[in-house]
Amino acid sequence: MSDPAAIVRNMIERPTVRWRNQIAEQDAEIAAGTLAPEKAYAVQLWPPAFTTAVDTVLAAYEQDVAVVDTTSDEAVWATVETVVVGLNQADEEFGAIETGEREELAEYIDAVLTGAGVDVAALTARGGHHRGELTDSWRDW
Repeated sequence: MSDPAAIVRNMIERPTVRWRNQIAEQDAEIAAGTLAPEKAYAVQLWPPAFTTAVDTVLAAYEQDVAVVDTTSDEAVWATVETVVVGLNQADEEFGAIETGEREELAEYIDAVLTGAGVDVAALTARGGHHRGELTDSWRDW
């Protein structure tokens, strides 16, 4: 039996992967002498503790989506609420979710649902929202 959350993880890359890659690239550039340490912005934008907190929230979301009844709007909305509230809490300490991160995280939340077979456009329309408003009811970031 395969792990449904692992399937989702393998299909859709978390934004935190890109954030960590950018930090690693800048660390390598600093080590090579091609980037001045004060020019390395990635670790400031995405501190390791913040990235770990976001990963924890996204991993729980993947698990939730993997087992949710995708035919139940109420159940699907509950998973969205849970991940958004978790991200709010992760961001509270760091204030690291800006416009770019907001877009990446919202797209990721949508993509995970889509990967699980949820028609996100129909889900949001039934709730009286536009697809781009999937996270808006709970989002502080």
